[in-house]
Amino acid sequence: TKPGLAIGVGEPAITPAPRRMMAQAISEIAKQLDASADVVITVSIAGGEEIAEKTFNPRLGIVGGLSVLGTTGVVIPYSCSAWVHAIRCSVDVARAGGYKHIAGSTGRTSEAAVRALHGLDQTQCVEMGDFAGALLKYLKSNPIDRLTIAGGFAKMSKLAAGDMDLHSSRSQVDIEALAGMAKDLGASPGLVERARRANSAGQILEMATSEELAIGDMIAKGARETVLATLSGGTEVDVAVFDRRGGLVGHA
Repeated sequence: TKPGLAIGVGEPAITPAPRRMMAQAISEIAKQLDASADVVITVSIAGGEEIAEKTFNPRLGIVGGLSVLGTTGVVIPYSCSAWVHAIRCSVDVARAGGYKHIAGSTGRTSEAAVRALHGLDQTQCVEMGDFAGALLKYLKSNPIDRLTIAGGFAKMSKLAAGDMDLHSSRSQVDIEALAGMAKDLGASPGLVERARRANSAGQILEMATSEELAIGDMIAKGARETVLATLSGGTEVDVAVFDRRGGLVGHA
Protein backbone atom coordinates (compact mmCIF):
# COMPACT_ATOMS: atom_id res chain seq x y z
CA THR A 1 0.00 0.00 0.00
CA LYS A 2 3.05 2.34 0.11
CA PRO A 3 5.71 3.12 -2.49
CA GLY A 4 9.40 2.41 -1.95
CA LEU A 5 9.56 -1.38 -2.12
CA ALA A 6 10.71 -3.56 -5.03
CA ILE A 7 7.08 -4.15 -6.01
CA GLY A 8 4.41 -1.67 -7.02
CA VAL A 9 1.57 -0.33 -4.88
CA GLY A 10 -1.43 -2.65 -5.07
CA GLU A 11 0.61 -5.75 -5.88
CA PRO A 12 0.70 -8.89 -3.71
CA ALA A 13 3.60 -8.64 -1.25
CA ILE A 14 5.78 -11.22 -2.99
CA THR A 15 9.17 -9.85 -4.01
CA PRO A 16 10.71 -10.40 -7.47
CA ALA A 17 12.98 -13.36 -6.68
CA PRO A 18 10.25 -15.62 -5.21
CA ARG A 19 7.96 -14.56 -8.08
CA ARG A 20 10.57 -15.72 -10.58
CA MET A 21 10.92 -19.02 -8.72
CA MET A 22 7.15 -19.58 -8.83
CA ALA A 23 6.95 -18.71 -12.52
CA GLN A 24 9.88 -21.01 -13.30
CA ALA A 25 8.29 -23.90 -11.38
CA ILE A 26 4.97 -23.47 -13.20
CA SER A 27 6.75 -23.23 -16.55
CA GLU A 28 8.69 -26.43 -15.93
CA ILE A 29 5.57 -28.35 -14.87
CA ALA A 30 3.56 -27.01 -17.82
CA LYS A 31 6.30 -28.10 -20.22
CA GLN A 32 6.36 -31.60 -18.72
CA LEU A 33 2.58 -31.88 -19.12
CA ASP A 34 2.47 -30.13 -22.50
CA ALA A 35 0.00 -27.66 -20.96
CA SER A 36 -0.40 -23.90 -20.78
CA ALA A 37 1.58 -22.05 -18.11
CA ASP A 38 -1.15 -19.38 -17.94
CA VAL A 39 -2.31 -20.00 -14.38
CA VAL A 40 -3.23 -18.07 -11.26
CA ILE A 41 -1.31 -18.91 -8.06
CA THR A 42 -2.78 -18.29 -4.63
CA VAL A 43 -0.34 -18.27 -1.70
CA SER A 44 -1.82 -18.71 1.78
CA ILE A 45 0.05 -18.66 5.09
CA ALA A 46 -1.91 -20.01 8.06
CA GLY A 47 -2.23 -17.38 10.78
CA GLY A 48 -0.32 -14.90 8.66
CA GLU A 49 -2.44 -11.87 9.50
CA GLU A 50 -1.84 -12.29 13.24
CA ILE A 51 1.85 -13.15 12.87
CA ALA A 52 2.42 -10.14 10.60
CA GLU A 53 1.58 -7.77 13.45
CA LYS A 54 4.84 -8.89 15.11
CA THR A 55 6.91 -8.02 12.04
CA PHE A 56 7.98 -4.88 10.16
CA ASN A 57 5.16 -5.39 7.63
CA PRO A 58 2.61 -2.86 8.99
CA ARG A 59 5.08 0.04 8.93
CA LEU A 60 6.13 -0.88 5.39
CA GLY A 61 2.53 -0.69 4.20
CA ILE A 62 2.11 -4.46 3.84
CA VAL A 63 -1.36 -5.29 5.15
CA GLY A 64 -3.51 -8.37 5.55
CA GLY A 65 -0.81 -10.96 6.17
CA LEU A 66 2.82 -11.95 5.86
CA SER A 67 5.01 -11.06 2.91
CA VAL A 68 7.01 -13.53 0.84
CA LEU A 69 10.49 -12.21 0.23
CA GLY A 70 14.17 -12.94 -0.29
CA THR A 71 16.84 -12.99 -2.97
CA THR A 72 16.93 -16.77 -2.76
CA GLY A 73 13.33 -17.35 -1.71
CA VAL A 74 14.50 -18.31 1.77
CA VAL A 75 14.78 -15.95 4.75
CA ILE A 76 16.22 -16.83 8.15
CA PRO A 77 14.15 -15.04 10.85
CA TYR A 78 16.12 -12.51 12.89
CA SER A 79 19.31 -13.09 10.93
CA CYS A 80 21.60 -10.07 10.63
CA SER A 81 21.09 -9.87 6.87
CA ALA A 82 17.30 -10.01 7.24
CA TRP A 83 17.30 -7.23 9.82
CA VAL A 84 19.57 -5.01 7.71
CA HIS A 85 17.31 -5.64 4.72
CA ALA A 86 14.31 -4.55 6.80
CA ILE A 87 16.15 -1.37 7.85
CA ARG A 88 16.83 -0.47 4.22
CA CYS A 89 13.23 -1.19 3.23
CA SER A 90 11.97 1.03 6.06
CA VAL A 91 14.16 3.91 4.84
CA ASP A 92 13.06 3.40 1.24
CA VAL A 93 9.37 3.42 2.18
CA ALA A 94 9.75 6.57 4.29
CA ARG A 95 11.63 8.42 1.53
CA ALA A 96 9.19 7.27 -1.16
CA GLY A 97 6.34 8.49 1.03
CA GLY A 98 7.80 11.99 0.99
CA TYR A 99 8.90 12.05 4.62
CA LYS A 100 11.87 14.33 5.33
CA HIS A 101 12.41 13.21 8.93
CA ILE A 102 12.99 9.65 10.13
CA ALA A 103 13.95 8.20 13.50
CA GLY A 104 16.10 5.14 14.11
CA SER A 105 15.45 3.44 17.43
CA THR A 106 17.12 0.61 19.30
CA GLY A 107 13.82 -0.93 20.48
CA ARG A 108 10.09 -0.58 21.01
CA THR A 109 10.34 1.56 24.16
CA SER A 110 12.62 4.14 22.54
CA GLU A 111 10.51 4.10 19.37
CA ALA A 112 7.32 4.86 21.26
CA ALA A 113 9.10 7.60 23.19
CA VAL A 114 10.64 9.27 20.14
CA ARG A 115 7.32 9.16 18.28
CA ALA A 116 5.76 11.05 21.17
CA LEU A 117 8.72 13.44 21.37
CA HIS A 118 8.61 14.48 17.71
CA GLY A 119 5.03 13.54 16.71
CA LEU A 120 6.16 10.99 14.14
CA ASP A 121 4.12 8.61 12.05
CA GLN A 122 5.03 4.92 12.29
CA THR A 123 6.30 5.03 8.70
CA GLN A 124 8.95 7.52 9.81
CA CYS A 125 10.32 5.09 12.40
CA VAL A 126 13.07 2.58 11.64
CA GLU A 127 13.69 -0.08 14.28
CA MET A 128 17.43 -0.38 13.76
CA GLY A 129 17.98 -2.51 16.88
CA ASP A 130 21.71 -2.94 17.41
CA PHE A 131 22.52 -2.14 13.78
CA ALA A 132 23.20 1.59 14.05
CA GLY A 133 26.03 1.29 11.52
CA ALA A 134 23.77 -0.36 8.95
CA LEU A 135 21.26 2.48 9.19
CA LEU A 136 23.88 5.23 9.05
CA LYS A 137 25.78 3.68 6.13
CA TYR A 138 22.56 3.33 4.13
CA LEU A 139 21.58 6.91 4.88
CA LYS A 140 25.01 8.08 3.74
CA SER A 141 24.15 6.98 0.20
CA ASN A 142 20.40 7.55 0.56
CA PRO A 143 20.26 10.80 2.54
CA ILE A 144 17.34 12.26 4.47
CA ASP A 145 16.85 15.88 5.57
CA ARG A 146 16.52 15.10 9.26
CA LEU A 147 17.49 12.09 11.37
CA THR A 148 16.77 11.32 15.00
CA ILE A 149 18.57 8.47 16.75
CA ALA A 150 16.78 7.18 19.85
CA GLY A 151 17.86 4.57 22.35
CA GLY A 152 18.54 3.57 25.90
CA PHE A 153 21.37 5.01 27.95
CA ALA A 154 23.64 1.96 27.68
CA LYS A 155 23.39 1.53 23.92
CA MET A 156 23.74 5.25 23.27
CA SER A 157 26.88 5.28 25.43
CA LYS A 158 28.34 2.68 23.05
CA LEU A 159 27.40 4.82 20.05
CA ALA A 160 29.00 7.82 21.77
CA ALA A 161 32.19 5.75 22.07
CA GLY A 162 32.16 5.13 18.32
CA ASP A 163 30.69 1.62 18.28
CA MET A 164 28.40 0.92 15.33
CA ASP A 165 27.24 -2.55 16.39
CA LEU A 166 25.49 -2.13 19.72
CA HIS A 167 24.94 -5.81 20.52
CA SER A 168 26.37 -6.95 23.86
CA SER A 169 28.44 -9.66 22.19
CA ARG A 170 30.19 -7.17 19.90
CA SER A 171 30.60 -4.02 21.99
CA GLN A 172 30.82 -3.30 25.70
CA VAL A 173 29.81 -0.37 27.89
CA ASP A 174 32.92 1.49 29.10
CA ILE A 175 32.18 1.83 32.81
CA GLU A 176 35.42 3.71 33.49
CA ALA A 177 34.61 6.25 30.79
CA LEU A 178 31.12 6.82 32.23
CA ALA A 179 32.60 7.31 35.69
CA GLY A 180 34.99 9.83 34.14
CA MET A 181 32.06 11.70 32.60
CA ALA A 182 30.37 11.86 35.98
CA LYS A 183 33.57 13.30 37.45
CA ASP A 184 33.80 15.90 34.68
CA LEU A 185 30.21 16.93 35.43
CA GLY A 186 31.12 17.62 39.05
CA ALA A 187 30.08 14.38 40.76
CA SER A 188 31.08 13.90 44.36
CA PRO A 189 34.20 11.77 44.93
CA GLY A 190 32.08 9.07 46.55
CA LEU A 191 29.78 8.83 43.55
CA VAL A 192 32.73 8.59 41.16
CA GLU A 193 34.16 5.68 43.13
CA ARG A 194 30.80 3.91 43.24
CA ALA A 195 30.40 4.48 39.51
CA ARG A 196 33.74 2.82 38.82
CA ARG A 197 32.49 -0.28 40.65
CA ALA A 198 29.08 -0.27 38.95
CA ASN A 199 27.84 -3.39 37.20
CA SER A 200 25.88 -1.59 34.51
CA ALA A 201 25.38 1.71 32.71
CA GLY A 202 21.90 1.89 34.24
CA GLN A 203 23.39 2.01 37.73
CA ILE A 204 25.60 4.92 36.75
CA LEU A 205 22.63 6.75 35.26
CA GLU A 206 20.75 6.36 38.55
CA MET A 207 23.75 7.62 40.50
CA ALA A 208 24.17 10.62 38.21
CA THR A 209 20.48 11.42 38.41
CA SER A 210 20.66 11.43 42.20
CA GLU A 211 23.12 14.35 41.99
CA GLU A 212 21.31 16.00 39.06
CA LEU A 213 24.23 15.46 36.69
CA ALA A 214 23.38 15.83 32.99
CA ILE A 215 25.22 12.68 31.95
CA GLY A 216 22.42 11.76 29.52
CA ASP A 217 22.95 14.99 27.61
CA MET A 218 26.68 14.30 27.47
CA ILE A 219 26.04 10.83 26.04
CA ALA A 220 23.57 12.26 23.52
CA LYS A 221 26.15 14.84 22.41
CA GLY A 222 28.83 12.18 21.95
CA ALA A 223 26.48 9.89 20.04
CA ARG A 224 25.43 12.78 17.79
CA GLU A 225 29.09 13.46 16.96
CA THR A 226 29.51 9.80 15.96
CA VAL A 227 26.44 10.00 13.73
CA LEU A 228 27.54 13.21 12.05
CA ALA A 229 31.01 11.78 11.39
CA THR A 230 29.44 8.80 9.61
CA LEU A 231 26.90 10.60 7.44
CA SER A 232 27.91 12.44 4.28
CA GLY A 233 26.70 15.82 5.54
CA GLY A 234 23.60 17.88 4.92
CA THR A 235 21.44 15.94 7.39
CA GLU A 236 20.09 17.61 10.51
CA VAL A 237 20.72 15.22 13.43
CA ASP A 238 19.47 14.93 16.97
CA VAL A 239 19.94 12.12 19.49
CA ALA A 240 17.46 11.28 22.24
CA VAL A 241 18.43 9.08 25.19
CA PHE A 242 15.70 7.37 27.19
CA ASP A 243 15.55 5.34 30.38
CA ARG A 244 13.90 1.90 30.59
CA ARG A 245 10.48 3.49 31.15
CA GLY A 246 10.75 5.73 28.11
CA GLY A 247 11.62 8.86 30.06
CA LEU A 248 13.88 11.35 28.28
CA VAL A 249 17.21 11.54 30.12
CA GLY A 250 19.37 13.18 27.46
CA HIS A 251 19.00 15.12 24.21
CA ALA A 252 21.42 16.80 21.81
